[in-house]
Amino acid sequence: MSKEATSTIRSEFAHVVRVFFRHKLGVVGLVMLIVFAGAAVFAPAVAPRDPYEMDLASPFLPPGSSGYILGTDNYGRDILSRLIHGSRISLLIGIVVVSIATVIGSVLGLVAGYYGGFIDNLVMRLVEVFYSFPFLILVIGVMAILGPSVFNVMIVLGLVSWPLYARLVRAQVMALKSEDFVKAAGALGCSDARIMFRHILPNVLTPVIVSATLGIPGAILSSASLGFLGFGVQPPTPEWGAMVSEAKDFILLNSNMIIWPGMCIFLVVLSFNFVGDALRDALDPRLAKQLN
Repeated sequence: MSKEATSTIRSEFAHVVRVFFRHKLGVVGLVMLIVFAGAAVFAPAVAPRDPYEMDLASPFLPPGSSGYILGTDNYGRDILSRLIHGSRISLLIGIVVVSIATVIGSVLGLVAGYYGGFIDNLVMRLVEVFYSFPFLILVIGVMAILGPSVFNVMIVLGLVSWPLYARLVRAQVMALKSEDFVKAAGALGCSDARIMFRHILPNVLTPVIVSATLGIPGAILSSASLGFLGFGVQPPTPEWGAMVSEAKDFILLNSNMIIWPGMCIFLVVLSFNFVGDALRDALDPRLAKQLN
């Protein structure tokens, strides 16, 4: 890569960063995500207690009692420690699910948009089949067959979420494949794979990145919903949705059990939405120009 190209990339990256940090809510969301990510990565060092350790003599303690900052649950387990360790699972599920969906959807959308014809019809009919089922009902049906586990939650949510990215990439590819730089690459003898993955794909990544950022909170909410319904991560594993499900029977006795994991889900989802909006503004040339 030439020095001019490197300089151009650095300049564009600096421009994106500058516009992003002018988005106040985006910065707030980024800070909150850094806090949650730090807690997830360093959970064993940050958590004050073992999230599985039970103290049956001290159930339903209020926040601040006996050294329990957020209190204890019905088994006397430290709620704060379970929240910190639960962030690992919830964030991991969100990232893995979106990664699976993005890769599958981007490849299928790229191939469908580039070749068109029979391949395009086949992929689009498959997309329509997935969209014909209510998302959560489809996920619950598959989870009922495979059984509840963290691995199954990630795989199933990833495999049923790809149509969004396929349609997005297909539309972008169909608009780009008639551009001069694509025709020039074909005239130079480049293979279809090289044209698709080297010349077209980098030019459609911006909307995919924004959609992926906004898709992570959706995956976290879907995982929490499955945990609440008993099809997701199973107790005693600390996962925010499962914690809410466990707490629903004691909501009148100790509301802290359901408030804190619900608040964590709310804050993480809100943070990803803030960051996604800021990325959309920073990566869209028209919006970025308005914010300059």
